[in-house]
Amino acid sequence: MRLARLLPLALLVTLLAACGGRHATRPSGTTRAGSAHHGWFHRDRDNTSLPQDRRYGTQADSTPAGPPPAFIYTMPEPVPKAEPRSPYGNRSPYTVNGQTYSVLPSARGYDERGIASYYGNKFHGYKTSNFEAYDMYQFSAASKVLPLPSYARVTNLANGKSVIVRVNDRGPFHANRVIDLSYAAAVRIGIWPKGSGLVEVQGLDPAAPGGEPPPLPPVSKGANLPGIYLQVGAFSDATNAERVAAQLRRANFAPVQVEQVQINGRTMRRVRLGPLNDVDTADDVTTRIENMGLPRPQVAVD
Repeated sequence: MRLARLLPLALLVTLLAACGGRHATRPSGTTRAGSAHHGWFHRDRDNTSLPQDRRYGTQADSTPAGPPPAFIYTMPEPVPKAEPRSPYGNRSPYTVNGQTYSVLPSARGYDERGIASYYGNKFHGYKTSNFEAYDMYQFSAASKVLPLPSYARVTNLANGKSVIVRVNDRGPFHANRVIDLSYAAAVRIGIWPKGSGLVEVQGLDPAAPGGEPPPLPPVSKGANLPGIYLQVGAFSDATNAERVAAQLRRANFAPVQVEQVQINGRTMRRVRLGPLNDVDTADDVTTRIENMGLPRPQVAVD
């Protein structure tokens, strides 16, 4: 971490804020899985001291045109192994876009449901937050809280498909996203080409007693997708909870619930609204809630 503290502020922000929601046309050329020397990799001209809006060769992200390469469907997944913590990208806590995040000590026990996005051409070959070159044809991912590097199993809750990814980047800093997948990982579990999807992310720690957590059970045909909810706050004072709930009900975004829960031994009132129809609706409602002067909601997938 000593090295990380010596980095210029612009570099730290650039490395941390590398990811967001993306859509996807790749420059012409043939690529192969695992190639570390694609002709259009940018390692030699990746100036990490530049601000985010000047660092990359293009402003808009994209993914390869046409159907995904066949090798993505048969490529072996990473095998989790103990790796030393990177000196870069693990500063904790850190702040991006006014939000503060803390990096977990390990991936052990991490299990979170939420919205996944993916990233591609814009970042391909440029350095990730731990100074590795991002290769969109590998199974990798960006997380706001998992240590770099670490491993996670990501399961698409719509179809039960999963992939193991190596986490080597920070992000996504788009509101309401839990993980940003490489293009290959998004293809493998069916998040591509839509752009986002509901997933469960399970941290994998090779040193954990008993090994990896078991995979999620298969999704039965015709099963309903989990619902998307927005949690606007958790309050110890019932009056405050009802005040926020009343504001949301007047806005009429979606049904509003006030639920009593125990958090660290304290009784709290959790204010949530939903279920919402899709990710785009969740994004729109999140923005509108923030514009009301209320805290940024957190996504819950139940």
